[in-house]
Amino acid sequence: MTPGSTPNAPGVVVVTGVSRFLGAHVAARLVADARIARVVGLDVHEPADEIAELLDGVERVRADAGAVSTIIDELGADAVVHLALVTAADPQHGGRAAMKEQNVIGTMQLLAAAQRAPRLRKLVVRSSTAAYGASFRDPAVFTEDTEPRAVPRGGFARDILDIEGYVRGFRRRRPDVTATVLRFAPFVGSMANTTLTRYFAQPVVPTVLGRDPRLQFVHFDDVLEVLHRSVVEEHPGTYNVAGPGVLALSQAIRRAGRVALPVVEPGLSGAAGLARVLGFARYGLDQVDLFVHGRVVDTTRLTTEYGFTPRSTAAAFDEFIASHRDGTVLGPEQLRRAEQVIMDGIRHTRATVRDRITQLGAVDGAGPAERGGR
Repeated sequence: MTPGSTPNAPGVVVVTGVSRFLGAHVAARLVADARIARVVGLDVHEPADEIAELLDGVERVRADAGAVSTIIDELGADAVVHLALVTAADPQHGGRAAMKEQNVIGTMQLLAAAQRAPRLRKLVVRSSTAAYGASFRDPAVFTEDTEPRAVPRGGFARDILDIEGYVRGFRRRRPDVTATVLRFAPFVGSMANTTLTRYFAQPVVPTVLGRDPRLQFVHFDDVLEVLHRSVVEEHPGTYNVAGPGVLALSQAIRRAGRVALPVVEPGLSGAAGLARVLGFARYGLDQVDLFVHGRVVDTTRLTTEYGFTPRSTAAAFDEFIASHRDGTVLGPEQLRRAEQVIMDGIRHTRATVRDRITQLGAVDGAGPAERGGR
């Protein structure tokens, strides 16, 4: 029996966000565990066709945040696994306002419902290492007790801080419930399909000129393992979940066999603009700050309390790359558009520098009266 294990796994487990990749895989894994009698998937959306088959054996309830107030109690839930978080705003579905509504308000309503569920004895909440932010003031390594040195700029990171604040309040009100918060590093792996994996899958990878941040990843299979253990074992508290070791961004790009495209830092609009032109996923400030400053977390608490060590960051990344060897190749039109974006950025930078030099020259050539003197 592993450290912290319990002989009696919860009978009824409710998983939120089962219409998505992570939620569907977690629910499927819980269904396969004979110790768990019933798995209920809670989501207002229908799953995509490619993951719908994973939900065989999962009881699905279509409900929005407003209806969850009674469902947790009515289902007789012993455990709730909260995975229904939006990591990036989608302009076609309400943008940042809808993102915050689901992440922050949705979590608040879920926790209010959980507080009123007398049978509940376990709560597992997906969080992120984005809670630490990313800035030049950061320590070399974050532990679970480290506070962010600056308020994160990205919406997802700010939502995570609010969510964890609500969980702390829940712990005070329901000390009888084992509450587990898992701060995951970015996912990679053969099955992972995230903003970050799509970033590294590009033939040309935009980077910030002069920056080489240290990064950590966690393999998707290890994410599933930690979430599963959190449900069937007793692990109260907050845990960093990441693969040991680090990769510099330049190392990751070389391992991926990609080409780095340095972009001038001011505004960082170049990297995001290039990604859009190439037809890849949106990039928010959370990802941009990560690419500039990096982030490394300590996982001693996880390995000690769970008796489990995820595969290393390098191993997880290599497996992801091996599964994407036949990645996207730039076609002539994409290449032309990419070159145009690069040239536009160079022209803009040169024009800015010329304007600045002209302004400085005008000031230096002015007389005392013109400069405000007598």
